[in-house]
Amino acid sequence: MDERIGLFEALYTNRAIRRFRTDPIPDAVLSKVIESATQAPNGSNRQRWRFVVIRDPDLRRRVGEVYRRAMDELIPPEDVAKDIQSVGGPLFRASLYLAEHIGAEPPVLILICQEGSLASGRQADTVLAARSRGASVYPAVQNLLLAARAFGLGGCLTTIHLIHEEEIKTMLGIPEEVNTFALVPLGYPQDRFGPLRRRPVEDVTYLDRWGASFPAGGGRGAHPG
Repeated sequence: MDERIGLFEALYTNRAIRRFRTDPIPDAVLSKVIESATQAPNGSNRQRWRFVVIRDPDLRRRVGEVYRRAMDELIPPEDVAKDIQSVGGPLFRASLYLAEHIGAEPPVLILICQEGSLASGRQADTVLAARSRGASVYPAVQNLLLAARAFGLGGCLTTIHLIHEEEIKTMLGIPEEVNTFALVPLGYPQDRFGPLRRRPVEDVTYLDRWGASFPAGGGRGAHPG
């Protein structure tokens, strides 16, 4: 582990990891990674996030079984061969590998939850509520993944468990009023981290009006350090 990695190195190399070694994660490292997640900005500083660390082998296996079943429902087995041959085949193969091994390979699964109802009052059932429901959760997940990268750990944000969320909540004793948002497998990667392949800033950014060119000249060489 190496906490000396710089912020921009973490940002530019921290790709989704879906293949893991089974080496255990030290308690001190795991605690620091979660503490880093709690430093994320959140609405009114209410800090409603909750982290369920799933380390027990039997529980991980059971969660993995539910996850795999959800994946089979999301992408039926008869469609697997077609998807593997598609343009997104490598990503699909990695996602399928994760579904098959999530209950055994990564030594830790972290279920990120949020206390309280998803929306209330005039916000309920509105577009605003629907699009902001995870606004305080997902920054915490990003912090968690960046902190993990500093320790040589990898992970990825997954949501497929939501297909069977109630089953997962019952299995882990999560109260009814608590909602789950992401399941993050965490561990030391089999594969290497970045570099990443991303579209240039000028391809995805507009200046003042949609479609108006944004001046190039930033990019990878512009960050400090």
